[in-house]
This record gives sequence, structure tokens and C-alpha cells, in this order.
Amino acid sequence: MKANYGYKDGSGEFFITIDTDKCNSCGDCAKVCPPKVIVMITNDYDEVVPAVAEEHRKKIKYDCAPCKPVSGPRNLPCVAACKPVAIVHSW
Repeated sequence: MKANYGYKDGSGEFFITIDTDKCNSCGDCAKVCPPKVIVMITNDYDEVVPAVAEEHRKKIKYDCAPCKPVSGPRNLPCVAACKPVAIVHSW
């Protein structure tokens, strides 16, 4: 299942998509996220999966800005740490 976190406004679309079917629940993405945007939670199926923390969901554009890639989205720490490629940023 793909979980989309983020928003769309006049300046663009700002989303983090986490594919829980690809995720191996290692937590590496949450460990390397400097502003702690990505956290590990237990979902409705008692699986530990990454998610965007509630307090960051409406401000991803700003909270992820320090990590914003210069040469491609794979350079974001959370995306680079995700070996199964379960996280995608779009903006």
C-alpha cells in the first residue's frame, strides 16, 4: 500500500510517498531524518512502518527543505537510506 503525505498549494505539490509493501521496517529512514519528519509507527495491522509525523504533514515543503536535493531526489538522506526504495519525495 502506498501512503501519501503532504499537500498541494499555489507553489506546487509537496509529497512524501511511502510504499509499505516494499518497506522492510528497518527504520533506517527515520534514523537519518534530521528534523524527524519520518518516524516509525505501528499501523492498524500491527506492522511497524515509517510514516510522516503528524506535526510535519502540512509543512513538508519547509521541514524537508534542509535536505532538499540539489542533484536528484535519491540524495535525500531518508531516500538514500531506504535500500528497498520504498520512499519517494515529489516536488
